[in-house]
Amino acid sequence: MSTVTEEYSDLAAQLRIDSIRSTTKAGSGHPTSSMSAADLLAVLMKTYLKYDPANPHAPTNDHLIFSKGHAAPLLYAAYRAAGWISDEEQMTLRQFGSLIEGHPVPLLKYVDVATGSLGQGLPIGVGIAWVGKFVDKLPYKVWILLGDSEMAEGSIWEAFDKASHYGLNNLIAILDMNRLGQRGETDLGWNSAAYAARGQAFGMHTIEIDGHNLEQIVAAYDEAIKSDKPVLIIAKTEKGHGFAKIANQPNWHGKALPPDLAAEAIAGLGGEKNITITVHKPEPGSPAAAAPTTPLSLPKYALGTTEAARKAYGDALLALGASNSQVLATDAEVSNSTYADEFAKAFPDRFFEVFIAEQQLVAAAVGFSVRGKIGFASTFAAFFSRAYDFIRMAAISRANIRLAGSHAGVSIGEDGPSQMALEDLAMMRSVHGSTVLYPSDANQTAHLTALMAETPGISYIRTTREKLPVIYSPDEKFEIGGSKVVRKSDTDKITVVGAGVTLHEAIKAADQLAAEGINIRVIDLYSVKPVDRTTLHEAAKATGIIITVEDHWPEGGIGDAVLEAFTGDSNNPLGSPVRGVYKLAVTKIPGSGKPYELLAEAEIDAAHIVKTVKALVG
Repeated sequence: MSTVTEEYSDLAAQLRIDSIRSTTKAGSGHPTSSMSAADLLAVLMKTYLKYDPANPHAPTNDHLIFSKGHAAPLLYAAYRAAGWISDEEQMTLRQFGSLIEGHPVPLLKYVDVATGSLGQGLPIGVGIAWVGKFVDKLPYKVWILLGDSEMAEGSIWEAFDKASHYGLNNLIAILDMNRLGQRGETDLGWNSAAYAARGQAFGMHTIEIDGHNLEQIVAAYDEAIKSDKPVLIIAKTEKGHGFAKIANQPNWHGKALPPDLAAEAIAGLGGEKNITITVHKPEPGSPAAAAPTTPLSLPKYALGTTEAARKAYGDALLALGASNSQVLATDAEVSNSTYADEFAKAFPDRFFEVFIAEQQLVAAAVGFSVRGKIGFASTFAAFFSRAYDFIRMAAISRANIRLAGSHAGVSIGEDGPSQMALEDLAMMRSVHGSTVLYPSDANQTAHLTALMAETPGISYIRTTREKLPVIYSPDEKFEIGGSKVVRKSDTDKITVVGAGVTLHEAIKAADQLAAEGINIRVIDLYSVKPVDRTTLHEAAKATGIIITVEDHWPEGGIGDAVLEAFTGDSNNPLGSPVRGVYKLAVTKIPGSGKPYELLAEAEIDAAHIVKTVKALVG
């Protein structure tokens, strides 16, 4: 064994030992899943990874993502060996208040994204690789450690498909093929040839190795960094490798070794070690020269005309792209309907088509966020439900992403219920720290889209398919957490709250009722989260009764947002009397038809608002 190989072997042993030590102290965790990949990570950290720990956001740093996030003890052991964290901090694994959590999170500055929900690291890596190759034009590599269990996830294959389609030779996936999953053998076990055939079918350059043979690992990495294709290294490994009593044995997944067995394993691995390595720093460099930022000039729509919110979103996205070269966009093969194609035509180097792959769509936006870009992702609102896990994990990653969902509600008409998002507001409102916007006209849509570019966290805008009247001046001001009172008098009997298409139905109803001597207040709740509590409380004091009208299921949408505005907490105590909140919402599965027919069938049109108001005022 050469001196270099001995150094790799000793480092790998330390990584295994530290994975055992930290999980045994914690009393939980995944030592065996960490031990299988220790050789792979030892070689990568010592020789191939290029990273400056003093500047974790250096533009030329490589990116290392543990898609198999449960192997976090191995990642922390590597950080400790590199001197990035202390042994004391490593041993706080899974303790309350520690940054060394059970799965990686970017609260630890060397971690790009939260992982642990399997199948996410690779698609996010594709987004990071896109930025490096096509936008920043930097030579960094994106290294992804995959588990073989997660190879059953469809999102993995979405990512491989896009990686090869775009020729991402800066992406290197390392499959830790240790055969055993949580409850037994994985789908393909140690069938390396099957993984290779599938990878090749998706356009990957595949390399099959013994994941415990250090010479083969070195050769594989040498080959990978020279490839002109994205790479999949398939490394046959043993779960729990290094300690014969648990190596390749079932029923050890996610179980810490008891102290006596841990001591035996550590002794067999040569005892505790304090090897320190120096990870190679990247060559200095900067992203490709960007166009200077210019003042934003949003599109303007004349009062009294009609335009679809989805068109206004596309126009605003185009304006943002012209103003700021850090704005990127992606779409799931519906850009001619979401109008993201306007951006795509103007800025082809900053637009990425993911085709019908919504998990990759959201993952790409998270990858853009890792690289500090202002990323927008659009598709039909209904199809974001396919990617909900990616959205909730994006919040855990503290990512800044902007999602645009078009074709929402029964008002889309003839396409029928498969295309009608009727749960999207509830879904997006439930995401931690999210911002949920539902504009009612084109000028409002443009302004809210611009605000999204400046809004941290997960933001979502719901855009309507059909053209709606322009009711706001291009100079009207809007804000996150705001609303607009569009009808008001001193004799209002009831308040009606709507957004999008139902706001216009409420306006029609208000005009009809006013002609009959009944005045109602109408509120445009364009910010569904955060909600404008102040305006709602003022309306409640004035009228006592609120009717909410929404092109959405009754659960979790505008009605519930309004109700929650009257729920007290330590920051917002109850203070406004409201005698009742009545919901008008879609309550049965719709079919195909004209928009006006479907709004009437759902009882959320002007006629049903009038009927409800009259019933409530007696």
